[in-house]
Amino acid sequence: MSTFESRASARRKAMEPVTIIGAGPAGLICAIALARAGWRVVVREWHHDVGMRFHGDFQGLENWSSEPDVLDELAEAGVAVTFEHHAVQQGTVFDAHGVAHPVQSEQTLFYLVRRGCGEGSLDRALLHQAVAAGVDVRFKDRAHAVEGTAVLAIGPRRADAIAVGYVFETSAQDGSWLVIDSRLAPLGYAYLLVHDGWGTVASCMFAGFKAQAKYVERTVAFFRQRLGLEMRVPRPFGGFANFRLPQTALQGGHPVIGEQAGFQDALAGFGMRYAFRSGVLAAESIINGTDYKGLWRRDLLPALRAGVVNRFLFNVIGETGRRAAVRRLSRGDTRLVLRRFYGPSRLSRLLFPVARLGYRAALRGRSCDHVACRCVWCQYQAGLDATALT
Repeated sequence: MSTFESRASARRKAMEPVTIIGAGPAGLICAIALARAGWRVVVREWHHDVGMRFHGDFQGLENWSSEPDVLDELAEAGVAVTFEHHAVQQGTVFDAHGVAHPVQSEQTLFYLVRRGCGEGSLDRALLHQAVAAGVDVRFKDRAHAVEGTAVLAIGPRRADAIAVGYVFETSAQDGSWLVIDSRLAPLGYAYLLVHDGWGTVASCMFAGFKAQAKYVERTVAFFRQRLGLEMRVPRPFGGFANFRLPQTALQGGHPVIGEQAGFQDALAGFGMRYAFRSGVLAAESIINGTDYKGLWRRDLLPALRAGVVNRFLFNVIGETGRRAAVRRLSRGDTRLVLRRFYGPSRLSRLLFPVARLGYRAALRGRSCDHVACRCVWCQYQAGLDATALT
């Protein structure tokens, strides 16, 4: 390190710390990037540990929305891949008629990762790296106000989709299965993920939240009938996703990252990659004194818009169109097919103005009426309402 760099680093360390509100993946990756650049960082998290929204369930870290491998993106940002992960290159998608369509790719379609507070989870691994980098992570620390330089990363503020199901032990073979059938998951999909004796089965629904128990029951019954699913020691779990296109992703002049900003794929609810990227971009804006709004609109907005168009089309094409889309996924390299869906195109640009206005129309009943409801969103609402930052 040069003398100039050493002095610059010393000045940064003498300054007031950057405060990050929220210890999810977006907040922790932002903290890691800042700390490794010599900044003092404090992360304030109102839960007593990381990953408290999750229950050890498997999730997919998508690898198709842009050309670089997502793990290479993390490495380039200075984040070590110390969490457990399993590359998935093939699987099976069932259409609404129960017809199985194999999908496969030469490169990784997605990485299977575990969420929650357990060792080996994505959340725990990022926490270890943040602490090792010198970040001061404070749990059970609710932020009632934000002063100085800060980044907001407190997670979703509403539910546009929910995933409800079970985490379990099993002797089933490893694999990934998806079902596109609104009888199992309204305007969404059901899935079964199994790896190394553990499994996650769930209905990911974009409407009909109040009837979540019915859709989970149907999902489990489907996989039992088609695959002979057996679950040992099943534990229920639930999660939710929030997607929107923000105007600035700034609040009080502070960068807003991850799901708090609405950075989420509107089609399928994949958000971890957006969390990673937005955290890195927020750190970059602070380190270099650049415009965060300009950074995220350059790097994230094209794919976010593509997700809005894809969601709009998924809503309007009906079951017949969805079956055709599933067949398309099974022809050729599935990652390349998905990559084209998320890449810029003339059709996507033409459809976006209409899609932006109409993609939520079919989802207006996405939540319940909050009356005598036990959906995962209502159960979480009390704790969410208690947070000071909105």
